[in-house]
Amino acid sequence: MSALVILATGAEEMETVIPTDVLRRAEINVTVAGLFGSDPVTCSRNVVIKPDKSLEEAVKEGPYDVVILPGGNLGADNLSESPKVKELLQAQQERNSFIAAICAAPKALMTHGIAHGKTLTSHPAIKELLDKSGQYTYSEERVVTDGKLITSRGPGTAFEFALAIVEALKGKETVTKITPPMLLKL
Repeated sequence: MSALVILATGAEEMETVIPTDVLRRAEINVTVAGLFGSDPVTCSRNVVIKPDKSLEEAVKEGPYDVVILPGGNLGADNLSESPKVKELLQAQQERNSFIAAICAAPKALMTHGIAHGKTLTSHPAIKELLDKSGQYTYSEERVVTDGKLITSRGPGTAFEFALAIVEALKGKETVTKITPPMLLKL
């Protein structure tokens, strides 16, 4: 199993690192790819993260079982403005493979025309934008899975989001195995 996390300038740190860590605990091969190259990326709270490689390099190693979009307002804007992200998400959707987006990242789904007609959630700050698009059914749930789309609300739901991705890829038994050592209280 493989996952691609797209790291853009302004991404929310927890929404990047927590899914990466949890998926790696589940023995999923995770690649953190820098949207603008392989140089260190400054995130929304000024934490700097070094991607494994550039998105351009990572795409050559695909396809991936899941593509993950962390949120953060600026990060989501950068994902929304990227033709590379649009192309990757369209290919992922055409293959009927998983797409996961948290916090403000569903904005990129909307901008790129992905997952129309699906039920999703997001950070409350972009609820109105998604509602006005008329493209989605909006839910207030902390994590929403609709077919091959997994969405979540924000930093406080990052563990639940990550575990939903693990369950989708490797089953409930893997979630049950990796949760106790993390001392999660869900």
